[in-house]
Amino acid sequence: MITQKHFLSLADYSSQEVRELLETAADLKRHPQLYRDALKGKVLAMIFEKSSTRTRVSFETGMYQLGGLAQFLSSRDIQIGRGEPIYDTAAVLSRYVDGIMARTFAHQTVTDLAKYGRVPVINGLTDLEHPCQIMADLQTVAEHFGHLKGLKFVYIGDGNNMAHSYMQGTGKVGMDCTIVTPKDPKYSCNADIIKGAQADHAAQGTKLLITDDPKAGIAGAHVVATDTWVSMGMEEEKAERLKAFSGFTVDKNLMKLAAKDAIFLHCLPAYRGYEVTEDVIDGPQSKIYDEAENRLHAQKAILYHLLRN
Repeated sequence: MITQKHFLSLADYSSQEVRELLETAADLKRHPQLYRDALKGKVLAMIFEKSSTRTRVSFETGMYQLGGLAQFLSSRDIQIGRGEPIYDTAAVLSRYVDGIMARTFAHQTVTDLAKYGRVPVINGLTDLEHPCQIMADLQTVAEHFGHLKGLKFVYIGDGNNMAHSYMQGTGKVGMDCTIVTPKDPKYSCNADIIKGAQADHAAQGTKLLITDDPKAGIAGAHVVATDTWVSMGMEEEKAERLKAFSGFTVDKNLMKLAAKDAIFLHCLPAYRGYEVTEDVIDGPQSKIYDEAENRLHAQKAILYHLLRN
């Protein structure tokens, strides 16, 4: 049984709770009609400091399919974008809606919304973590292989929110995880998140490895994932980052070092020719569109468990 009130970080969830969410997501995908009115009359406020295709459409569609309503609120639409304290926004929205999803820059924004509000808060993405995406990715891996336990997951790229949530998520479901980032500490993962994820992996009897060698890291991988090297808000660093990530492009030669049945994932948007080549992301090993679709089902599972009661 899931006892969490919010969905801010996978670190907050037990292995059993993560598995229960994945089971619900799979059932929602197989039997959507059984959940048609599960959130009838419920309203989700969606705060966007960062624009998005998949996050907005999947949450809006998910709420509609569950019988509820989603309200899109950009930072220009509400007073938080003009300096209103988060605790005022959280307190007021809690009197109007049944839940809040926020896609923000600072992770503290979502934790403050949860602290000062009275309704469930969902982390739609922050610069620190992206737990909704990882739930969709785990669902995609489980669909393809039929299981998660014992598989090797490898992420190659920036030590960003995706890397953080991958090491956390794999540590909950019995997967080995290797994170490959450049030597420059600027692109390394958060030390506190690594420490917490290592504890989860140790409890599961799995391995969490951090390396700067893409070829060594990808060896034997069942799942290979990457992300853009230039995230939103980092455009001025593009030239510097392209130089720092030289040799980190996931191409056919690198994929040959993975397991023969390995699959490729990317949270999108993708920049072909930079973090991944066309022949990989558009090739037979790529599951990026299954992955994107599963954002809908995984998030419906989160909404179902948090907003139902």
